[in-house]
Amino acid sequence: MNSMSLYCIGDLQGCNAALQALLEKIDFSPSRDTVYLLGDLVNRGPDSLGTLRCLAALGDSAQCLLGNHDLHLLAVWQGVRQPGRRDTLDALLQAPDRDALLDWLRHRALAIYRHGWLMVHAGVLPQWSVADTLALAGEVESVLRGAGLKDFLQGMYGNAPCQWDPALQGADRLRVVVNALTRLRFCSAQGAMEFASNEGAGSAPPGYLPWFEVPGRASQAVPIAFGHWSTLASGGHRPGLRSNTLPLDTGCVWGGCLTAARLDPVGGGFELVQVDCAQAQTPGRLTGGTAPRPANSARPAR
Repeated sequence: MNSMSLYCIGDLQGCNAALQALLEKIDFSPSRDTVYLLGDLVNRGPDSLGTLRCLAALGDSAQCLLGNHDLHLLAVWQGVRQPGRRDTLDALLQAPDRDALLDWLRHRALAIYRHGWLMVHAGVLPQWSVADTLALAGEVESVLRGAGLKDFLQGMYGNAPCQWDPALQGADRLRVVVNALTRLRFCSAQGAMEFASNEGAGSAPPGYLPWFEVPGRASQAVPIAFGHWSTLASGGHRPGLRSNTLPLDTGCVWGGCLTAARLDPVGGGFELVQVDCAQAQTPGRLTGGTAPRPANSARPAR
C-alpha cells in the first residue's frame, strides 16, 4: 500500500509474533501509517516484553490504549498486586529497561477519538457522550501520569460503585471510569455494570444488556472500536458492526486471530485484515492475575 493507512488492532496480550505477522501483512510503514492498539497489550501471551519494546519503538505511529491487563502490570510494578499464577510477565518485570517501558505504558490513553471513531478497550456507559468519555478518561490519565500513581492503583480495585454518578469524587469516581473503560461487558439500561459474566452477547444475566445494545445510549451516533470481549467473535472469525460498534478482540491469545481494521478516514467504513495465532492459553482454565478485579473474583478475564 502506497498511501497512508490507519488501523485499529485488537487485544495483543503479549503475542508479539502475531503482531509482527500482522504488521507485515498490512505492509505497515511507521513513516506513513498509524496503528491504534485497543488495549491489553500484555499478559497471558509469550512475549509481553517484546511487544512493549516494539510498540514503544514505533513512537507516534503506534497509539496505544490501556486495558485491564496493562493496569494489572502497572499495579504489580508498583507493588500493589502480586503476579497471578497464570501471568506471563516475569521477563518484562526483570528486564533492564523495565522502568522505562512501564513509564511509557502509564502515559498511554484510556480513550481516543480519531478519524470519526471513538476507541476504548472495553466499553462506554450509556450516559456518556463521546466528549464525556474523553474527559473522564483524561481524569484517570492525569493521575496515572502523576506522582499519585501508586495511591491510585491501590484504590482502583473493586466493583463498587457499579453505576456512574457525576457527583462521585476521589477513588470511587476514578474506579467507575476505569471499570467502564477497561472491564465493561454487560450493564443495565440505567448503566449499572455487571462483572460476573464474560460469555457472548446472548448470555446477558437477567436485567442486563451488552453495553452497546442499551437503547438510547449517548454515544450511539459515533462508531466505536473496542476490544476486551473475545467471546463476541465466535472462533476468532471476522467481526462486524454491532449497534455501530466494532469488536476487535478476536481471541489471539486463545488461538484465534489477531485482527486489524483498516479505517476509512472519511466515511467511517473499514476493511479487516487478520492473521492466525498460536494458542497461548486454554479458555476455561485461567485463574488469577486479572485487573482491575477484586481479589476474591472467581471469574477469569479473556
